[in-house]
Amino acid sequence: MQDSVFTKIIKGEIPCHKVYEDDQLLAFLDIAPMTAGHTLVVPKQQIDHLWDMDDDTYTHLLAVAKKIAQRQREVLQPKRVGMAVEGFAVPHVHVHVFPLDVPLEDAIANKIPVPSSDELAAMAKMLAF
Repeated sequence: MQDSVFTKIIKGEIPCHKVYEDDQLLAFLDIAPMTAGHTLVVPKQQIDHLWDMDDDTYTHLLAVAKKIAQRQREVLQPKRVGMAVEGFAVPHVHVHVFPLDVPLEDAIANKIPVPSSDELAAMAKMLAF
């Protein structure tokens, strides 16, 4: 299997703005976020389909997504925090966790401009554990 873009990020071949890491998972800011603080949570093992994950990693992935959401609520104070697992853009399991001040369909329709690396670095610093 060819390395996904997320595997290349995990290996350090592509830089990221990390907000969380442990031995199983990495969470980093999306470079084309729907909203400021939009974070991706990915397992370090490249697995294409969510349903192929072992139970422990699956449970840990969702627990870390919750932890990221709680951090976003604390720091960014949005009205809501959304989560999505879509599974098409990259053949590597990933969960999107994103703060929302408007309904999801409005956030999608009015996606924020792509932030600079400095803006992403500042956001990562605010959200980092």
